[in-house]
Amino acid sequence: MPKSTLVYPETQKGDVVDTYFGTDVADPYRWLEDDRSAETEAWVATQNKTTQTYLMQIPYRETIGNVVRDLLNYERVSAPFIEGKYTYFYKNDGLQNQSVVYRQLDNGEPEVFIDPNQLSDDGTVSLSSMSFSEDGSLVAYQTSTGGSDWREVYFMDTDTMELVGEVLDDVKFSGLSWYKNEGIYYSSYDAPDGSELSAKTDQHKLYYHKIGTPQSEDAKIFGHTDAEKHRYVGAQVSEDSRYLLVTASVSTSGNRAYLKDLTDADAKWKTVKEDIDGDVYMLASEGEKLWLVTNYKAPNGKVVAVNANEPNVENWQEIINETDNVLSPSTAGGYIFAEYMVDAISKVYQYDLNGQQIRTIDLPDIGSAGSFAGKTDSKNTYYTFSNYTTPTTIYRYDIASGESTLFNKPASKFDGSKFVSKQVFYTSKDGTKVPMIITHAKDTQLNGKNPTLLYGYGGFNVSLTPRFSSTVAAWLELGGIYAVPNIRGGGEYGKAWHKAGTQLQKQNVFDDFIAAAEYLIDNKYTSSDYLALRGGSNGGLLVGAVMTQRPSLAKVALPAVGVLDMLRYHTFTAGAGWAYDYGTSEQSDEMFKYLLGYSPLHNIKAGVEYPATMVTTADHDDRVVPAHSFKFAAELQANQQGNNPTLIRIETDAGHGAGTPISKTIEQYADIYGFVLYSMGIRSLDEL
Repeated sequence: MPKSTLVYPETQKGDVVDTYFGTDVADPYRWLEDDRSAETEAWVATQNKTTQTYLMQIPYRETIGNVVRDLLNYERVSAPFIEGKYTYFYKNDGLQNQSVVYRQLDNGEPEVFIDPNQLSDDGTVSLSSMSFSEDGSLVAYQTSTGGSDWREVYFMDTDTMELVGEVLDDVKFSGLSWYKNEGIYYSSYDAPDGSELSAKTDQHKLYYHKIGTPQSEDAKIFGHTDAEKHRYVGAQVSEDSRYLLVTASVSTSGNRAYLKDLTDADAKWKTVKEDIDGDVYMLASEGEKLWLVTNYKAPNGKVVAVNANEPNVENWQEIINETDNVLSPSTAGGYIFAEYMVDAISKVYQYDLNGQQIRTIDLPDIGSAGSFAGKTDSKNTYYTFSNYTTPTTIYRYDIASGESTLFNKPASKFDGSKFVSKQVFYTSKDGTKVPMIITHAKDTQLNGKNPTLLYGYGGFNVSLTPRFSSTVAAWLELGGIYAVPNIRGGGEYGKAWHKAGTQLQKQNVFDDFIAAAEYLIDNKYTSSDYLALRGGSNGGLLVGAVMTQRPSLAKVALPAVGVLDMLRYHTFTAGAGWAYDYGTSEQSDEMFKYLLGYSPLHNIKAGVEYPATMVTTADHDDRVVPAHSFKFAAELQANQQGNNPTLIRIETDAGHGAGTPISKTIEQYADIYGFVLYSMGIRSLDEL
């Protein structure tokens, strides 16, 4: 569509100017940060109308929606788990907005335990987590409304399935750790001043709630002094309810840890790890012996054991040593299951608690395996396996014999045998070798004309391993190529790989992504005219930075729920906790200038032809507030040169992504894939 026929809503400019280390930086769209104002609400409505008017002209949008719907419409079940006398599992019949929790006695008929679809008419209330008491007689579960990170916690008697006690409000970024059958430890922030969806939340606090008492009487456990603020505080109670481990973090990486013996009313806190260099959490316990997982002085992770009476770092004894590959261990049946990432591919080994390797677990293919978990007395555990062409399949594993048997193979309509998924290694700007998995139909011709989605993240130690997604499968069915590079900033090669993409080295992340695009182009998988860049959250920052640094690299850019204002991200909700990865504009003149140099919002220039762009966000996103996307879209619309459309799609009653109803997912991907293909000049799906 020529630019002359696409009229963008006029966005008012203000005169706000901030000064950083003597440098003035204008912020004309600061008013869009007020998510409660009538002006912002009107702007959102007008932008959504403009976007939907544009998308309505795409002749195959409904067809794409049907493809996504068909590939989502199959029964999906989780690995089962035992709590008390019941076996529980999640199941989705196919198109249910939220998965339902079922349970059964022995081999009896399953019954509905919790159905989140009954909590709202449109599926926008989701079940975010469950935790069972020691004997399974009680369950605590969290719900989220509209995708918000703020939660409510409910308690239920599992025999009667009736709610008991008081509902806990204003819980955020929290696990639910039971002490026996008496109460739970949970974490939250004080209610913020201003908007609950955008105001800064800076000090996480740990509480203990005894069932049957009001929340106002909950015991204050940790974080209730101003001596030092911790933005993320968590609790782990050992399986025997003897020990409480509290972890406290200033940012998203590195924690302190403290231990208390819950059997001794006069017990004092013991320090497990005092500094914030590296992370530690509890893996298992037996008597006074604890097993811990840590990357402290072991960037790829290791397992250590220590006596609970003297748990400090200097007393740790290595049980499973650090290797060249990243370790993610779990326990079941009194054994440790060590999953390693080898070039982002799973390898799993079984160890005893002394660190003796029992066996290598034979996996069905190359891909991602996980969910090896269970109680100490478990005889079996279950694990999941998937890759880009294999829907998530569940296997039962006999812990004593090491035998795997197929437990559930989903009846997806996607035929993975028609597709190929292969790993390549390419060279980034500074010579670093980076792996990438490319998936496409077996009969794809490498002629440079294949619509290609290049998806990336590159931050916060997050690893992108090959996993099945029905929405990705839909893209493949439409004839597209899907490519995922494991760029720096992620955790695929441990802490060193993560650190190489943080703060003053953040440009490495963007360079790795650019090099991935160039590899796909050089090897004729696609060309710039058929390439789309996609990423969400920190990946939204990735897309925003790359599209402003290399505007002609790709035809389409899809920054989703992105961190796009790098000068002010730390002033919203829990954003200050991301400083380990990003640094802040207030940290130093050097850090300010570095952030200003790549901040997507601040690097849009007039007279430049940027890719066809559809920014996506949600009105209840209180992780990365939508103001990032609002301001970026307004600036891009004001400066875009040429005919490429610049749109923003703002989902209502939705958040950062978790808990999104299936109905909204289908609509979102019909719009996204339709926008991508139409922007590439494809006017009929028959052209693919």
